[in-house]
Amino acid sequence: MGPQHPARGGEMASATDTPGPPKIQLRDVSVYYGETAALRRVSLPMHAHRVTALIGPSGCGKSTLLRTLNRMNDIVAGARVEGDVLLDSQSIYAPGTDVVAVRRRVGMVFQKSNPFPGSVFENVAYGLRINGVRDRREIVERVEESLRAAAIWSEVQDRLHAPALTLSGGQQQRLCIARALAIQPEVLLMDEPASALDPIATQRIEELIHALKKSYTIVIVTHNMQQAARISDVTAFFWMGQLVECGRTEDVFTAPRERLTEDYVTGRFG
Repeated sequence: MGPQHPARGGEMASATDTPGPPKIQLRDVSVYYGETAALRRVSLPMHAHRVTALIGPSGCGKSTLLRTLNRMNDIVAGARVEGDVLLDSQSIYAPGTDVVAVRRRVGMVFQKSNPFPGSVFENVAYGLRINGVRDRREIVERVEESLRAAAIWSEVQDRLHAPALTLSGGQQQRLCIARALAIQPEVLLMDEPASALDPIATQRIEELIHALKKSYTIVIVTHNMQQAARISDVTAFFWMGQLVECGRTEDVFTAPRERLTEDYVTGRFG
């Protein structure tokens, strides 16, 4: 595959019909695990109030890219990031950056729901407490607000002190989304958030994502082509650590510019 075309960043900016600078801007980002390049020179804007889907076969760099957006690769031994990631035009990789503050602004929901062993309430309150919120009334209000935002309040309001692990898989994932929302991030990263869920629970998560984009910038990794087509505004297709194509989701799925993209979204490989 040939080199990524630098002009595509400009094309993307207009393709989203979104005025103003992007919320997140990747500039020539490469990520290495030891000597192995997992991502190579990716430049990509991500705009506020949009869902950007990252698609591509396993091992193409999607989750690696997601982790660069809140510096989660910092905790991976041997990982090295080159290039830059800008959040509101400020580098999150600049010397002296407060990584905890970055992760407060850029929340993450993982593929496997991972509630803590404690109660439903404590799962959401935990992030508030470690971020210094001490006022009991504020914690109670923020927990309810977050559970409502994650579309699960009506299901758990009478069982806030029940163990979180007694919830269904879909409820646990929405609880984890509420936990991420509680600290009031600006960006929400989601790594295959519905891959372990049944179709009904998946639909609930997709409806939730659609509602949340009014308030957040959302970046989602998914292997599910139909899901990407349903929920995202922008789709970026990756292949072997490189960004092949990025544009409006409708265009990527119905009129891709690259043959490799067409082969992937039509199921010829992957």
